[in-house]
Amino acid sequence: MALAPDSLATEPCRLAVERYVARVPRQRLCPDRIVTMPIPPPISGQKYMSLTTFRKSGAAVPTPVWFAENDGKLYVMTRSDSGKYKRLRNNPQVRIAPCTMRGKVTGPNSPATVRVLPEADWPAARHVLHKKYWLARLPIWSKKNVYLEIVPNPS
Repeated sequence: MALAPDSLATEPCRLAVERYVARVPRQRLCPDRIVTMPIPPPISGQKYMSLTTFRKSGAAVPTPVWFAENDGKLYVMTRSDSGKYKRLRNNPQVRIAPCTMRGKVTGPNSPATVRVLPEADWPAARHVLHKKYWLARLPIWSKKNVYLEIVPNPS
């Protein structure tokens, strides 16, 4: 039996989609579409993440970073004078993967997009990072810090 094109608008189908979305964590809904991907399972719950940025020449530069998860997004703190930040301003497309403290990748890479947060959004990002890493709470960090929001892309 073939489904009519307008059958997606029926009540049973809408309820099935709502039940599916309720089971899948960290996703947001528009009225009829899922707009963000969940955090990749290999990264979720890890302590370190390899953030691979790209130079203008296309060369990949992996960097291990602390990160925190919130609402299907990842948050990272970095300095505004770091090479990573400069590369991200030129190309917001990155690859993320779980890694060790020294940067040895321990899982698969996933594509993602980075956005530099405006200063008004820093307190929320700072809060989730401080909640995960007590060392980030110490006042030894630079005044040149900026916060990044990383959203996983569909593969």
